[in-house]
Amino acid sequence: MLRLSLFCAIVAVTVAANSQEILRTQWEAFKTTHKKTYQSNMEELLRFKIFTENSLIIAKHNAKYAKGLVSYKLGMNQFGDLLAHEFAKIFNGYHGRRTIGGSTFLPPANINDSSLPSTFDWRTKGAVTPVKDQGQCGSCWAFSATGSLEGQHFLKDGELVSLSEQNLVDCSQSFGNNGCEGGLMDNAFKYIKANDGIDTEKGYPYEAVDGECRFKKEDV
Repeated sequence: MLRLSLFCAIVAVTVAANSQEILRTQWEAFKTTHKKTYQSNMEELLRFKIFTENSLIIAKHNAKYAKGLVSYKLGMNQFGDLLAHEFAKIFNGYHGRRTIGGSTFLPPANINDSSLPSTFDWRTKGAVTPVKDQGQCGSCWAFSATGSLEGQHFLKDGELVSLSEQNLVDCSQSFGNNGCEGGLMDNAFKYIKANDGIDTEKGYPYEAVDGECRFKKEDV
């Protein structure tokens, strides 16, 4: 019995050591991939602890996915060393005025859903650009605005053109947006309408920081 207990203890220690080594390898790859640097050893230890906890959450969730208990998988990304409230502070910081106005608000449509397909994916129709990365900038509103317009442009002209989020970040403050501090799609649309257009991603690339407005209508 003593030998069995000792053997189990050795196995447990070995498994734990191997798991820790795997996590360390993944951590180094994470830092390299996402160009992560920290101001002190203490901060890196804290970030590694958070990374470890998030890795365990992902692993437990994906084990449920493998059993068919959930419908989607999780994966590590550049936010893996952040706590939830830190992520929210960076990306959910918009505190603009909440106003309702204009004459374009319509009542819900009465649609007979018996004729609708059970699923529909605009990506398979070619109406959606590849996934973009907003970086450390609270500009999700700009990506939402460009995404909807990209799809509408495709449906009208048959050409999928990636539009410039940075144009909106830099140029739509007078319409109520706050650049990397947040904004609203509605305000972005108002700017685009008043501006008679928006630049392309190629002509006005994304930088993930607030900058001076460099929009030139003649370039569009």
